[in-house]
Amino acid sequence: MTDLPEKFLERLKRLFEPKTLEDVLKAMQTKPLPSFRTNTLKITTDVLEEALKRQNFDIEQVSWYKDAFILKNKSVRELTETEAYKQGQIYIQNLSSMIPSLVLDPKPDEQILDLCAAPGSKTTQIAALMQNQGEIIANDLSRQRLYKLTANLTMYGVTNTTTLNLPGQTLWKKYPEYFDKTLVDVPCTMEGRIRFDDPDTYKDWKLGKIKELAPKQQYLLRSAISATKPGGLIVYSTCTLAPEENEGVIDWILKKEGDAIQVEKIQIKNLDLKEGLTKWNKTFHPQTSLTSRIFPSQQMEGFFIAKIRKIKSTYSTIRFPFIPICR
Repeated sequence: MTDLPEKFLERLKRLFEPKTLEDVLKAMQTKPLPSFRTNTLKITTDVLEEALKRQNFDIEQVSWYKDAFILKNKSVRELTETEAYKQGQIYIQNLSSMIPSLVLDPKPDEQILDLCAAPGSKTTQIAALMQNQGEIIANDLSRQRLYKLTANLTMYGVTNTTTLNLPGQTLWKKYPEYFDKTLVDVPCTMEGRIRFDDPDTYKDWKLGKIKELAPKQQYLLRSAISATKPGGLIVYSTCTLAPEENEGVIDWILKKEGDAIQVEKIQIKNLDLKEGLTKWNKTFHPQTSLTSRIFPSQQMEGFFIAKIRKIKSTYSTIRFPFIPICR
């Protein structure tokens, strides 16, 4: 039925109850429905919705995010041929990917860090939520990806953002406890995007990649916390299912930072979020249960999100080595 790696399938059987596993495997065999959001820096959602419906696009507004839509009757290519897309009024993005920015809840007068920003889906969304006010620092280590980020910022009319090309795990040294809020959407194994009919989504999957990425994700998260003010908010997210990259990273940071940080439960009206794991090969810190998982479905990619409040300064405790990140 599938050429998915056997070890990956074995891990799915451990991750999910039989009925949930059946639903997840079905989703991985089903063509996903395209989704997009309004770029409110250029157009209102009501005006965009009316314009697309006049062009016979069957779109369904998402119950938990008024600026997001599911495209039901046409292709992404047809959407990109519209004048609205060409004018930067539409950002095509999976629904799951929109959630971390909503959890971050940026305000117009805040300083925001997007630590691993390229190609800019979340940066442009954050800018729209801030109404192009305040300050965003959008960082990415890859120069090639940074070009795409810069192009997207221009296309979508973002003017409150400065881009940087620095190793994310040392950026805190340039901005110690500077930001009100930080998004750290880390490089990951992308298991939440795997589809049976697309070998490119799983051809590079291997256990070794998980083991390689997890320490890098830990240091990126610790840098994000170090760059955030006491009282500030850090949102950690991945598009993978692997506990080592998700709850395992949160378990690690909770043990490193102790009572300086606290995981907060994520609540978004009308959105079904699953509770984070408390065990995987070992028992995790109890607060990992407050993290959130999104299971793969026809509408949404698999995702993991943790909302972390910085309770007090960590500046004097930060002493960790440089680890190069390849993205």
